[in-house]
Amino acid sequence: MDDSPREDMHADIRRLLKTFGVQAGEVITAYTARYPQGEPLHLQITLECLPEGGPDTEPLHFRVEGKVRRQ
Repeated sequence: MDDSPREDMHADIRRLLKTFGVQAGEVITAYTARYPQGEPLHLQITLECLPEGGPDTEPLHFRVEGKVRRQ
């Protein structure tokens, strides 16, 4: 049974976000291990689509901000 195009799209999105999450987690963990003291990290995560559409295409832009406590 073949996946529908929508299921394929969702699988692609999940795979991309999982890869990002794992790699970002590793980088943040290494950073806080190197610099364990100080205020919580104030992080900003931005998602932008690389240009693909024409001039009438609204750009994809999404941002999340939050704090990560050290130790």
